[in-house]
Amino acid sequence: MTAFTVALVLVVAAAGLLRWRRPAWYWLAFGVTLAALRVLVRYRSVMDACGLTVPPARWRLALARATHRPVPEPRPPRIRRLRPTRTGLVLRLKLRPGQDVFDIAAASDRLRHSFSMFGVTSREVRSGVVEVRMTGYDVLKRVQMPAETETRAMRVPVALREDGSVHYRDYRAIPHALTLGATESGKSVYQRNLVAGLAPLDVALVGIDCKQGVELFPLARRFSALADSPDTAAELLDALVARMADVYRLIRTQQRITVDVPDAEIAADIWDLPDELRPTPVVVLVDEVAELALYASKEEERRRDRIITALVRLAQLGRAAGIYLEICGQRFGSELGKGITMLRAQLTGRTAHRLNDETSANMAFGDIAPDAVLAAIKIPAELRGLAIAGDASGGWHRIRAPHTSLRQAVNLCNRYADRTPDLPELAPFRSTTGTATELVPSAKASTATA
Repeated sequence: MTAFTVALVLVVAAAGLLRWRRPAWYWLAFGVTLAALRVLVRYRSVMDACGLTVPPARWRLALARATHRPVPEPRPPRIRRLRPTRTGLVLRLKLRPGQDVFDIAAASDRLRHSFSMFGVTSREVRSGVVEVRMTGYDVLKRVQMPAETETRAMRVPVALREDGSVHYRDYRAIPHALTLGATESGKSVYQRNLVAGLAPLDVALVGIDCKQGVELFPLARRFSALADSPDTAAELLDALVARMADVYRLIRTQQRITVDVPDAEIAADIWDLPDELRPTPVVVLVDEVAELALYASKEEERRRDRIITALVRLAQLGRAAGIYLEICGQRFGSELGKGITMLRAQLTGRTAHRLNDETSANMAFGDIAPDAVLAAIKIPAELRGLAIAGDASGGWHRIRAPHTSLRQAVNLCNRYADRTPDLPELAPFRSTTGTATELVPSAKASTATA
């Protein structure tokens, strides 16, 4: 056996091992080059077989007949750019006259098979230009977030999409969201990633965890307020409604609506205020919304109505005041009582992990993306963390958050504990127990309460 043969065998064995154990490394080392060549070589024939070509123009046919030349072949969309990524290829196409972006979307499965890729998705960049994202391997099997992400104020990366792009939670674009998931579906891990992304930012975190605080209270050092029972949650939500009213009064006094102020500088929410006057934005995380809506007596029913009314008010009016809601639960349906569907209508962002019933999937996506309902109920039990994410625009994606243990989340919250803002109206709800170090000195807490 020659040295060249031995080297070739070693390279093939190394490639096979990488493809099995480290698909991302295999893709960057071997797969991206082979896939790019495969796409360029097969492009015209694949597009023709998938029905993504258009007949030549009539003047070309007339010219060919007049000059006795061969009849021109049908023309596929023109490749404007082929860009490799860490998970696949991005193909930007210029559509021919008569073609539509839905033609590319309808042929995505055929393109995936023809180009031997793991997945193919498409989106319209602008009129006549379509971006086709092809993944070379299952990026959701072992989630690895990129080292660099486009993090900015109130926008944090929380998961990876099936096309290899990063899924962000952008509170200024989608202020309120609903996250559903059965037990052991990965909902808690998604919530931890959300807290981990928000911890380094200048934002106040408020938690409502009626499971005696087992999910959120370990992260207490980064939370400005926490509630572990429906009674405390009702008082906390009332305090947030009062804060919202105070913020609106501040905005009103600082609107700058004189005639010499341009329209773009008139203050209508906290982000239009100067930095020195801008109140701290608040993200409210409700761990199990059903615990706030259930009741067994008239007194509990009055408390329940008080809680739901406060949540609806915050969902309707909280965006401009910088108050954002993250509502989580195993079940979300109309049987939770009046006000629930009104609350759902204000929750623009929707994320559904594996669910136990189709009704919850319909409550999540039935009014915005009906085709996402079927995708949500098909999530297998063994793929914990896999979820369907959608919004009011009707678009949806399969996503999966990287696994973050409770210990990792606790360490991160402890590291950024100094960034926890002290909000006077929330001081009575600041946790002072359950951590190694008290969050607020007793004297300071007594003064704030008084």
